[in-house]
Amino acid sequence: MNKAQRLEILTRLRDNNPHPTTELNFSSPFELLIAVLLSAQSTDVGVNKATAKLYPVANTPQAILDLGLDGLKFYIKTIGLFNTKAANTLKTCQMLVDLHGGEVPKERSALEALPGVGRKTANVVLNTAFGQLKDNEGKYFIAVDTHIQRLANRTGYAKGKTVEETEKNIIKNTPRKTEFFYNLHHWFILHGRYTCIARTPRCGSCIIEDLCGFKDKTS
Repeated sequence: MNKAQRLEILTRLRDNNPHPTTELNFSSPFELLIAVLLSAQSTDVGVNKATAKLYPVANTPQAILDLGLDGLKFYIKTIGLFNTKAANTLKTCQMLVDLHGGEVPKERSALEALPGVGRKTANVVLNTAFGQLKDNEGKYFIAVDTHIQRLANRTGYAKGKTVEETEKNIIKNTPRKTEFFYNLHHWFILHGRYTCIARTPRCGSCIIEDLCGFKDKTS
């Protein structure tokens, strides 16, 4: 795939969805952080159902700490791996209270120091909650999950055996235009979730099918 094809892919995705955003419901950086933590190996729909009941009761670090472990589990028990997620959420809330005045930090190192928060979660929070495109060293970043990993490799937009390698190559292959770096994460996730799905991609309804390098296209 060449530079012109990649630019056309991004242009079509932009024209089809000019203002993409996460499908996780949130009204503050903290709510987004917790929603992303809960979303690992779970659907956004399932997380939204749980947080719709949780957030009216507790949507600050201290409020969730006040629920306690069993109280938090009650609200998120419908989500996969809820025992581990509940424990990590409480540890994260405690660190936010003790180290950050109850606020979500805007620095990657501080975010990644929170229990259960890896590079992808940190990238999502920095991008979606704080509008950041670059880290403290001035380097671009892109949050890469399984949908983006699959789409980037399948289409040929960027190859990578690991999410870290794929992220590096997406950044390398993406035109230096703010709207592309800010929105690519959401465009690729949504396209991977609803069109370029894992088992049987819906190539016949794909707006970038003619630009895609996937050899086994479906009708």
